Amino acid sequence: MHAGTAGMILEVVTLDIREGQESAFERDFVTAAALIRQSPGHLGHELQRCVEKPNRYVFLARWTSIEAHTEGFRKSALYPEWRRLLHHYYLPTPTVEHYRLINEHPHSSD
Repeated sequence: MHAGTAGMILEVVTLDIREGQESAFERDFVTAAALIRQSPGHLGHELQRCVEKPNRYVFLARWTSIEAHTEGFRKSALYPEWRRLLHHYYLPTPTVEHYRLINEHPHSSD
């Protein structure tokens, strides 16, 4: 396990975006990403697009704790703007789950 990852929480969100809105979503996500980066306890994030279903994305955010996300970011003054920018693209409402690292296997060149 790398230093600093033991207590980290991974937020995993599968986002199905209204078909035809992918480019607009990606554009607005860039603006929204600047908001979440300002949130205390946010350690980083990534957005990945599905190859098989081009209107599906997975959002992975790393937090210092669940509370940093649920109590910190979601109850902050930043969250209403995040919602305004992104939530109208989702169909249906995404499921948000939090994960804690159990075991890590570093890449080996052997």
